[in-house]
This record gives sequence, C-alpha cells and structure tokens, in this order.
Amino acid sequence: MLDACYSSSAVEAAVALANTLRPIKGEDTLQTVQQLRDFLADHSPTGREPGSSTADRGAGPWRRLTHDDLVEVRAVRETVRAVLERAGTDPVGAATLVNEGLLRSRATPALRHDHDRWWTEVTSDTDRCAAHLAVTTLGALAAVIATLGPARLGVCAGPKCRATFVDLSRNGSKQYCTRPCAHRASVAAYRSRHSTA
Repeated sequence: MLDACYSSSAVEAAVALANTLRPIKGEDTLQTVQQLRDFLADHSPTGREPGSSTADRGAGPWRRLTHDDLVEVRAVRETVRAVLERAGTDPVGAATLVNEGLLRSRATPALRHDHDRWWTEVTSDTDRCAAHLAVTTLGALAAVIATLGPARLGVCAGPKCRATFVDLSRNGSKQYCTRPCAHRASVAAYRSRHSTA
C-alpha cells in the first residue's frame, strides 16, 4: 500500500461532517451556530487554538461565526456527503464534486515537509470558515481516492442506516459505518435465516 498522503483527522472530520445529517433517522445536528462551533471544536484542526481546552469553545478563530457561516458549512456538508455516497459507484462524478468544491473554496495545494516525509496539503486563502472546512475535508477525500481508490468511500450497508464512512483498513472490505451497525445487520440476517427454517 502507498504511504498515506492524507491526514486521518481530516478524513474523520469529513465523515463526521457528512454524518451530522442522518436522512433515514431525520436527524440533523448542524442546525445552529452553537452546534457549528461545537463541531469545529471537536473535528476541525483549526477549530481550537493550540493549547485551548474544551471549555474555551466560544473562543478562538471561529468565535464570530454567523448564520451565514452555518449556511455555507451546510452546503459544504452536502458536497462532502455526496462525494462519500457516490465515490464507489460513480467515481468520475465524485471527482467532479471534489474539484468543484475545492475550486469554490479557492483551494491551493502546498507542499509540506516534516519528519523526513513530504506531502501535499490543500489550503485556502480566504478567512471563511466554510472554505477552510471544505479544503480540509475535500482535500482529504481527494487524497484517499488518489491513494487507496474511490471504493474506500461509502455508505453503511445497514438497512436502517445511511451513515457514511471511509475505509482506511489494509484489506478495504468495510461495509458498515460502525461495529454496532455491522452487528445489528448480522443479528437481523441470522434471525431472518432461522425464522424461515
């Protein structure tokens, strides 16, 4: 396998952002500016200033978030979720979504070096929260697609779940968003087989 050229925290942020919307359950945990602040504090590398604690969530670079920021981030979420949903079945369409999202965010690749390793990082020259989140999440998904292939992005196979995931495992056989979801599907399949016997 190629040396990973993506940040696992950025990949996790992409999945977490997409999963703030659970269409089957009718849940949306990104409806208020405070929920956006909380999301950024938990999932964005730039959500908290270095050395700040969870108690400082209102502080830092995103303390002046507005409703407009929330609307923009929700649009980014729509793009990230669409990429995760389409990559396995329509990689060209997913790539188009990534490219358009990065272009809208004024993304610029930058070559970085640290600990004897080189990698590219996507940055934005704007101070908009949504732009930074878009370049972080879409850049990470682009790196996974380029490194491991588009089939590594997906939607949970659980019949009552539409959560997204990125499979960073060695064998690339992930079908469910979490182990509990896989277990529920396994139990349901077992019951279905034994109820007809």
